[in-house]
Amino acid sequence: MGSRLVALACDARDPGQLARFWAGLLGRDLVGDARGPLLPGPPGEVALRFVPSDSVKSGQSRVHLHVTSETPEHQAASVTRALDLGGHHVDVGQRPEEGHVVLADPEGNELCVIEAGNAFLAGCGLLGELACDGTRAVGVFWSQALDWPLVWDQDEETAVQSPAGGTKIAWGGPPLVPKHGPNRQRLELATDDLDAEADRLVALGATRLASYDGRVELADPSDNELWLTRS
Repeated sequence: MGSRLVALACDARDPGQLARFWAGLLGRDLVGDARGPLLPGPPGEVALRFVPSDSVKSGQSRVHLHVTSETPEHQAASVTRALDLGGHHVDVGQRPEEGHVVLADPEGNELCVIEAGNAFLAGCGLLGELACDGTRAVGVFWSQALDWPLVWDQDEETAVQSPAGGTKIAWGGPPLVPKHGPNRQRLELATDDLDAEADRLVALGATRLASYDGRVELADPSDNELWLTRS
């Protein structure tokens, strides 16, 4: 029993366009899948899935992606590539002295191109971080759900990372971004024993939302939806 992280699933009005944007930005191959285009990651990096949806983005997302840079030139090239692929600059209150560049993909999902030399994301790969809204309790929940260690736990901010390394998943602590309906991005897990694993996640603090053939939808302790599917 247990869960493995399959992907970050992202709602998209045009899944193909959004998948091509992220494939181009991250240098990944696009794989067709019945649940939506999938971008598998290099070892340790989180995969991305784009799910057809007519949902409309409202307010800031509770999850945004951090793309790392090896040099200032690499950062500038990544920003240019994102803009050429259909992204655009956005203002989320970042300060002029901050080194990262805040952009949005073609459907308005925020992302940051992180400056070179960022010690926290050193060695995490090109998709260095899923930066999420959530309390400390959510970081503890996900550490237990995935059996990944807490690699950061300070001042209500937490982060987990696979023992094998790769992309970090981090939660910034309160205050949380207000929700305007279900999140358009959610973590997708897989398990061999769907019912038993759903019960385990509920015991850890999740809330069961709905059950379908082969999938259970739950929410973590900060009301962020997640999908649990049968392997």
